[in-house]
Parts: sequence; C-alpha cells; structure tokens
Amino acid sequence: MQWIFLGVAILMEVIATSTLKASEGFTKLIPSVVVILGYALSFYTFSFALKTIPLGIAYAIWAGIGIVLVSLSGIIIYKQRLDLPALLGILMIIAGVLIIRLFSKSLGK
Repeated sequence: MQWIFLGVAILMEVIATSTLKASEGFTKLIPSVVVILGYALSFYTFSFALKTIPLGIAYAIWAGIGIVLVSLSGIIIYKQRLDLPALLGILMIIAGVLIIRLFSKSLGK
C-alpha cells in the first residue's frame, strides 16, 4: 500500500509542477488552484508512504521519477526540447532510481 501512496504523491507532484508554468506566476486562477491542490495532495500522500518507506529512499524515488515525468510533460505539453546532456542526465536519474528499487536493502524487502 505504501507504494500506491508514493505513486499518487509522485503523480500529484508532476501534475502540480507541470501546471505551475500555466499558472503564469499564480496570475491564472484555475492553473493556480491545480498547483496548490496538487502539491497539497502530493505531500499528504507522501506522508503516508513515509510510514514504511525510509525517508531518503522515498524522496529519491519521488524526486527521480518526478524529474523524468515533468521533463516529459515539458516536451509534450510545452513543446520544450532537451539536448543530449539533459537526456543523458535524465537517463542517469532513471538508472539511480532503478538501482535503489532493485538492489537497496534499505527497503526491507
């Protein structure tokens, strides 16, 4: 169940962060509300994930997957481009998350 909470936290954070650009500095009402609610729900569900997942591990996975998904939303929604160094960096983040998830004994598998 803790992984579901972490997944929801990541999804809400990605929605909030992706909508942050559309809020135009919190001058647009609907995107601003989405940002505030998204971050609130993200932290709320993240707190439940932290009941059983170690803080550092949960945050690394949350941040790593969030970076990848927000980057993808920038490409898809905002038509932003990433150069080769940015793509390589994102691939390293993905590798780091996979290493933690697959091999870390800190997760208490």
